[in-house]
Amino acid sequence: MTNYLDELIETVKILRSPQGCQWDREQTHYSIRQNMLEEAYEAVEAIDENNINHIKEELGDVLLQVVLHSQIADDNDEFNIQDVAKMLNDKLIHRHPHVFGENKTTDTKKILENWEKLKQEEKKERKRTLDGIPKYLPSLLKAMKISKKAVRAGFEWQNYQQLEDCFNSEIEEFKNAKTQEEKIDEFGDILFSLVNIARWNKIDPEEALAKANCKFIKRFNKLEELTNKPLGELSFEEYDELWQKAKEETK
Repeated sequence: MTNYLDELIETVKILRSPQGCQWDREQTHYSIRQNMLEEAYEAVEAIDENNINHIKEELGDVLLQVVLHSQIADDNDEFNIQDVAKMLNDKLIHRHPHVFGENKTTDTKKILENWEKLKQEEKKERKRTLDGIPKYLPSLLKAMKISKKAVRAGFEWQNYQQLEDCFNSEIEEFKNAKTQEEKIDEFGDILFSLVNIARWNKIDPEEALAKANCKFIKRFNKLEELTNKPLGELSFEEYDELWQKAKEETK
């Protein structure tokens, strides 16, 4: 049976060699760091579309980033793809004692609690609760991660009403903001409190906003189909009427 993973690793090695591709040879960890983000987002989009062939293709592009970064490191005598695989394998075994050790359990809550405990043991350099949150996460996702970590440390509202009261107070503070800087600051607080409302209701805010974006695009495209006039010439009343029709036809 052909080992296509080994073939891929060898292909990338050749591309980075003196006989390979000039562009590939010139790349560094830093120069292609954005590619990792873009390929991951494209993979997520394929998953959302539930297009199996597209998922397979985009996962390949993500894998290329892993192999290419590993080859760059190998060329610099730092580490290689085998080191990456070993570190990952060791970590998976260590964080699954209920599978590979004697701490047997099928309780998902206990599994997750133990995962976090083992993770903290591994990351001894992280002294504070919110250490280790990636800087470049999308803001909504980052806010959710911050909130979850704070909650695990015991920083949580006593009940949902307190959370709603907090949200309403942030709205009032935004209304009372005088300067643009104050408005930006208070609007950020509104978004952060909304993320906590999402967390309390077991909603992924990133996913919810993505769905809202798609819904708006679908309705707006339909609105354009329903009118023969240039959009800039529509009155508010015409826009509203067309929007209601578009909503109905895109249900």
